[in-house]
Amino acid sequence: MLAITNAKIHTMVGPVIEKGTIVIEDGKVTAVGADVKVPDGAQVVDAKGRHVSPGIIEAHGHAGVYEAGNGWAGADGNEATHPITPQVRAIDGANPEDTSFADFRKHGVTAMQIMPGSANLIGGECFVVKHKEAATIDEMVLLWPSGMKAALGENPKRVYGTQKKAPATRMGNAAMMREWLQKTKDYAAKKKKAEEDEDAKEPNFDMKLEALVPVINGEMPMHIHCHRQDDIATAIRIANEFGVKYTLEHATLGHKVVDLLKENDVSCAVGPSMYFEGKVEVVGIGFDGPATLHENGVHFCLTNDHPVIHARYLRVAAGQLEAEGVPGEDALKSITIWAAEHIGVADRIGSIEQGKDADLVIWSGEPLDARSRADVTMIDGKVVFERQ
Repeated sequence: MLAITNAKIHTMVGPVIEKGTIVIEDGKVTAVGADVKVPDGAQVVDAKGRHVSPGIIEAHGHAGVYEAGNGWAGADGNEATHPITPQVRAIDGANPEDTSFADFRKHGVTAMQIMPGSANLIGGECFVVKHKEAATIDEMVLLWPSGMKAALGENPKRVYGTQKKAPATRMGNAAMMREWLQKTKDYAAKKKKAEEDEDAKEPNFDMKLEALVPVINGEMPMHIHCHRQDDIATAIRIANEFGVKYTLEHATLGHKVVDLLKENDVSCAVGPSMYFEGKVEVVGIGFDGPATLHENGVHFCLTNDHPVIHARYLRVAAGQLEAEGVPGEDALKSITIWAAEHIGVADRIGSIEQGKDADLVIWSGEPLDARSRADVTMIDGKVVFERQ
């Protein structure tokens, strides 16, 4: 049993607690508050003058499938041989020895949704990990699968259009995505009929369609890469046509269609907002975008799209969001509890509450102050990094 005492605690579900105590047992938070008594026999960590927050969460990243420093050999995020590859799984390409994971622990980043890249219209299964030191990626898994990666806009039409293949246009993107969702809808209907009617014929097994059945049945969300407002509108249009659950990934220019996002109750992982305007569809990128979403009540979190911008700089991104006028606690929520909600793991992580996993960071100062550092990072109540 462990007790962190005298801390300024950012729970993400209520006011900041001054001189609070957190009690941890068996990897879970068992008590948190200003008047919590330290149990007899508990190991005590005095955090006087320091801050405690939940671990930072990267909601949209590619660690392990795009390894730091390994170039071509460590680039396993895009199976760019066909625009429709729902059968591939990011978990099968993720290397737990990517040095990024140790760096995350050093900087208080405790979890990530790892996704295939955006070369393909439908790119494969995503999953969520905690940044534990482990021999296999399976030991790090928090949620698998967490969604199906999809993409609209420049990337698929660039990858395949330059090869004189479909899709070569945004129209082609949308048409091919519809084609495969309709194929899946028909396939799922035949499977259901065969289950209910012994005289009905089971469809021939199709690995791609099997992977998409949970999407068409509403059991798994599509995480749709789209930057520009026209691609955002197309993503929403297609998702509504087929009745699938979905999130929007990047939503760089989402503030230009904020009413559309509100009307459809969309959750957006916005970013990487520190990125430069390196391609047409991100012209206008910046923190005024997510600040506008916040002002208008659209659910969002921030992403650095690791390794486009390293996930260790998520605190810097959230600090820039605060500079745009978003209250500091809400800016911190954009990389903790709102990120956890976006990727479907808020029942386990993202806030400091009784019963939740003890994924915590003790900071030397305010969490969003770029001059602060992670003194201690904990995952499941165990210290995974401690500054000497």
